Amino acid sequence: MYIAKWKIVLILAVCLLGAAFAAPNLLGRQTAEQLPAWLPHRQINLGLDLRGGSHILLQLDSSAIIRERLETLADGIRDELRKAQIPFQSLVPTANGVAVTLADPARSSDVATLIGKYDPEVTASPGAEGLVTVTLTEDGVHKRRVAAVEQAIEIIRRRIDETGTREPTIQQQGADRILVQLPGVDDPGRIKALIGKTAKMTFHLVDDDADPVALAAGRAPPGSMALPMLERQRGQQEPGKIAVRRRILVSGENLIDAQPTFQQNEAVVSFKFDAVGSRRFGDASSQNVGKRIAIVLDNQVISAPVIREPILGGTGIISGNFDVAGAQDLALLLRAGALPAPLVTVEERTVGPGLGADSIVAGEIACVIGVVAVAIFMVLVYGLFGIFAVFALMVNLILIIGVLSALQATLTLPGIAGIVLTIGMAVDANVLIFEHIREEIRAGRTPVSALDSGFSRAMSAIIDSNLTTVISAIFLYVLGAGPVRGFAVTLVVGIITSMFTAITVTRLIVAVWLRQTKPRVIPI
Repeated sequence: MYIAKWKIVLILAVCLLGAAFAAPNLLGRQTAEQLPAWLPHRQINLGLDLRGGSHILLQLDSSAIIRERLETLADGIRDELRKAQIPFQSLVPTANGVAVTLADPARSSDVATLIGKYDPEVTASPGAEGLVTVTLTEDGVHKRRVAAVEQAIEIIRRRIDETGTREPTIQQQGADRILVQLPGVDDPGRIKALIGKTAKMTFHLVDDDADPVALAAGRAPPGSMALPMLERQRGQQEPGKIAVRRRILVSGENLIDAQPTFQQNEAVVSFKFDAVGSRRFGDASSQNVGKRIAIVLDNQVISAPVIREPILGGTGIISGNFDVAGAQDLALLLRAGALPAPLVTVEERTVGPGLGADSIVAGEIACVIGVVAVAIFMVLVYGLFGIFAVFALMVNLILIIGVLSALQATLTLPGIAGIVLTIGMAVDANVLIFEHIREEIRAGRTPVSALDSGFSRAMSAIIDSNLTTVISAIFLYVLGAGPVRGFAVTLVVGIITSMFTAITVTRLIVAVWLRQTKPRVIPI
């Protein structure tokens, strides 16, 4: 039962450190955040089911990803055929590929080979009358979808972080769905609007030669497209349509910053390009002085100002009758980046804070009942040693709260269930130790020998039983999602802290008691 002094110091240090990290949970959130930075001030994050908030399930529009991929593929094939000087009659994207009709049917095989070398993710099949059908491979489609979902999750995370929302949960569900949980957000309207916007911004030249009558009917000249205006033009009663060139001068991918600001007492958005974007924007503005440039966001023209002079600094201003909130949201979207495809809201619900408060109260009652029931059982069965085990159990609960606070883990209702479960499991190790001590006493050993042997013999059984539970919890965390992971986290933390308190804290208490009282008979 000898414990080295350095071990005693280490045990006490761990217990005090756990108490220090758990203490901020007794304070209000604002009070805890005002504590000095060098003091533990983090609190356990409450999940959606405890704190209330918004639950949104989104689905990525896979058809838009494939459609954009096919349009890009068609442009690339067109350039390759022109470089190879192979004439063609038509080249159009279809529902699942690109159809190329050659002027010379005899060159169908050559074109199929050329396209196969140009893009390994497509299959080109020559047909009759000079028709070459180009389709995407299943592997290529799968890679595009996986990459699009990963990119969408990252962009959604950036947008939500920019709003200051705390502890959001953003994770993939299935092949193309994304779960977004926002604790503490009662009105998800603005957040959902920010998440749902594709925010794909491009700069195009305006086609001023377009026929206004044709534009009103949605028809644009070849090489241009008719897009709606967000703001009303001079002489118009309502926003109309404008013709813009299809060729993209500069893409929003080259933006590195966007901030809301004011210009002539109007809310505007200032933007800044990277080196590549600055060069392209400078060249485009230098070559088109006096012409109008359209700023297009999600196929809508925000504004179409006239280029008065070359813009060489890589910065500019977007104006469009914004209010302050609109300018802030647009700047946020541009900073976070564009989504690879539109998102569709599949499911949406709001959990009120009252329901979460009821869950917390129910969890607290369950914890108290569990602790009291376990304490009564241990004291009735093991007497003084049962009191030692109850003290170790209280230390275990403090350590669990401290570890969850330090890790900034999110506590959910299943997480509370995991804590309640570990209350019973925490004394399991003590039961094994105390029963071994009883066996040693019946065998006629001395108090010191019985205690030492009881702790030693129980060690292998304690480690084996807890290790198997930890393995199960790890699989729950890896294969599970959402609340299941919360349960697994609290279960693993509870098992680790219970092993620490049962093996070290209880042993330290018994060793101190043994040296102080030097009993002839062990009251167990």
